[in-house]
Amino acid sequence: MDCRGLGVVSENPYVHLLNDLSLIPISHYFFAFLGFSFAFLYHFLEFHFLQDLFNGFRGSLVSLTYNPSSPIYHGVVSKCRILHARYLATPWLSSPHFQTVFLSLFGRPPAFSYRRELFTLSDGGTVALDWLLSSDVSGGVFSTNNAIPKGDTTPIVLVIPGLTSDSDAAYIKHLAFNTAKKGWNIVVSNHRGLGGISVTSDCFYNAGWTEDLRTVVSNLHDEYPNAPLFLVGLSVGANILVKYLGEDGDKVPVAGAVAICSPWDLLIGDRFIGRRLLQKIYDKALTTGLQGYAQLHQPRFLRLANWEGIKKSRSIRDFDQHATCIVGKFETVDTYYRRCTSANYVGNVSVPLLCISALDDPVCTREAIPWEECRANMNIVLATTKHGGHLAFFEGLTAAGIWWVRATDEFLKILHSSQYMHVQKMVSFGTQSSLDSSIDQGPYVNIAEDGMVAAVGNEQAKENRTEDVLEQEKTHQRKTNEMVSGEQDDHMIKPEPCSAEIVQSSEQATRRQDSKPLDVITPVRRCLDRLSQQSRWSFWLLVYVAIVTSWPLVGSALQIFFRKKLRNVFPAA
Repeated sequence: MDCRGLGVVSENPYVHLLNDLSLIPISHYFFAFLGFSFAFLYHFLEFHFLQDLFNGFRGSLVSLTYNPSSPIYHGVVSKCRILHARYLATPWLSSPHFQTVFLSLFGRPPAFSYRRELFTLSDGGTVALDWLLSSDVSGGVFSTNNAIPKGDTTPIVLVIPGLTSDSDAAYIKHLAFNTAKKGWNIVVSNHRGLGGISVTSDCFYNAGWTEDLRTVVSNLHDEYPNAPLFLVGLSVGANILVKYLGEDGDKVPVAGAVAICSPWDLLIGDRFIGRRLLQKIYDKALTTGLQGYAQLHQPRFLRLANWEGIKKSRSIRDFDQHATCIVGKFETVDTYYRRCTSANYVGNVSVPLLCISALDDPVCTREAIPWEECRANMNIVLATTKHGGHLAFFEGLTAAGIWWVRATDEFLKILHSSQYMHVQKMVSFGTQSSLDSSIDQGPYVNIAEDGMVAAVGNEQAKENRTEDVLEQEKTHQRKTNEMVSGEQDDHMIKPEPCSAEIVQSSEQATRRQDSKPLDVITPVRRCLDRLSQQSRWSFWLLVYVAIVTSWPLVGSALQIFFRKKLRNVFPAA
């Protein structure tokens, strides 16, 4: 046998390998492509259907973070069955992105009509308050002639919408209808310039503008002093809510509150939403909503802001640079984010507050959640779910219900029947402003998230009372709550790493990479370890699917390869 012929074959192994691979049927390539595509999309879109399938569609437990000595937990939350049960997302919406997009495009809101009242603010601005009374939905018959008596004791729930959202948003309609159906009255306080109302002053709202909320709350308390007042903030509205509660402390005439999907730290949220491709898509969508808001009020934005910069904005940060910072007189965008971050005010919240967030929220990252601050405050209970998306939390096979709506209703009802409702410590009249209040920061332009329509009206604020309140606040010194550190409970979640630490570690990693030779295996191994930690069952199932679907291709290639090897080792006679 001529061995020189074998030498020629060994010199060009890749050429022969490519020729042999051409013999593999195209169908094998097709199935391999489908398998790898499925595995990639499953991870990229953060599906959890397979994990739910292995768990028998039981859902995951709700994790509660609270102070061990918290009377709000032991007296109220401990009696909430929904918060101590499991949350299972709608199976065909088993992705935070699918849930969030479905809420924005469809949402399946109930059909009803609000009654509108226009509320005039002290600076000449106007907000629309949209009311839905329990009598409007009783028996499925809507009425527009009923009015709330002055001495009515029926609880009132005031809702603060998200970014560019109003009372017509699907998630707010779910909350409003469910609350009114249970016998309470609900009112949605639309932001300035939203809900079909024109901007009537040079003051705009933003993510930290609490003065409008403070004025509306004070007016409702004066109009209906016997009705317990509860607040519910959603997304950016939750950030405004928590900031307001922290600014005014014991002075707020609020019995209890709920914050849903709060961004908590605007600076961390800004870094997060520009980090990955999917988050950049959300960023662009929200920016488009802000540009639409500016377009509705173009004459004032032309005069007060950088209109050309607004039109060219590609991100929320760009919009804030050309609009919010200019109108609000912030030095930089980061200055605006730091001043309006609600996490700075968590320690001074004196009202029973339930906070609900999804750990897979694609808009408001879990990295911004102030875990330790919530645990230290005995008035706060933080409930987190593994899934839910942003403000979605759909449940049931038909996605007809929203989980956080049921959880909010149960919490407020148990709080109302308990002895733990907050009682205002210092009675105040008219508009108030506290230390570091947003009234001292001038007008702003805010960020929102959905679209809604609202209606309500009120009397104009009395200027003489405002002067008295401002005089009182000059001599008033804010009470600082002592941070109570408690041992970690079984239901608590470990706090997420600080953003500064993340940035520092990433910089150190970059230096190490620059000083060391290129390492290809380490990043892949780190990624696999991270995947296995997040969901062990889903990870190994994906590995199995990838192997099975790619085996026709890989198997054929191995068969050809080993056939060549055997032919070289055992040459034919």
